[in-house]
Amino acid sequence: MQVDRELAAAEAGARLDGIRIWVVEDDPEWRGMVVDELEYHGAEVRGIDSVEALYRELAVDRCDILVLDVGLPGEDGLSATGHLRRMDGMGIVLVTGRSGTADMAHGLSVGADVYLPKPLELPVLVAALHSLHRRMSQSAPALAAAGETVAAWSLRSDGWDLQAPSGKVLTLTVAERGFLRELFAAHGEAVERERLIAAVTDQPWDFDPHRLEVLVHRLRTRVRNATGAMLPVRALRGVGYLLASEPAA
Repeated sequence: MQVDRELAAAEAGARLDGIRIWVVEDDPEWRGMVVDELEYHGAEVRGIDSVEALYRELAVDRCDILVLDVGLPGEDGLSATGHLRRMDGMGIVLVTGRSGTADMAHGLSVGADVYLPKPLELPVLVAALHSLHRRMSQSAPALAAAGETVAAWSLRSDGWDLQAPSGKVLTLTVAERGFLRELFAAHGEAVERERLIAAVTDQPWDFDPHRLEVLVHRLRTRVRNATGAMLPVRALRGVGYLLASEPAA
């Protein structure tokens, strides 16, 4: 009974609200269980069945954390981790039946942030993901400790990273990057909806305008969860959007 209470308390404190987590696993039953569990804890989850399919997804979108099985058909999780580690800002959790010390050391050496052996209890995975995301959110340079502050929001890494005034960073998706680059380029002026839609899709003629509102809502939520700050994007009825604060030079 005491163990059950402790587990319930741990789960209550391990919310994953707004975190974009992709689960790469070839076993459809286990993949479905993991996806359901992470969605229950508030994550935005996508299930993927191979590394090859993962690469196709990454060509057009980004995630915050990958949960990557080692024993995948085709390219395995260890090989993929070595390639994916070059993508800044993405956490990688390796899950595998190989639980030996040497296997764990190899997984961490090729770039995994966390190495979890099977059989894996889902509450352990949730807690590990929560802990990893917290560390990622705190990994931005401690500017305040050096007596400096960041004056405004800014885009870094060729527009892929949004940096908050606190110095915390959120890695953006392709659509979010296109949207924010237009707003930053406008230097506080309003940007028309049509121009923003053209920036987030290659097929603006087939884009439901309401999806732009959904994108902005999700972006605000992700920014708040990752940085603790409110993104200063304002909607102007009948016009479009503007960035209320001046971006850093």
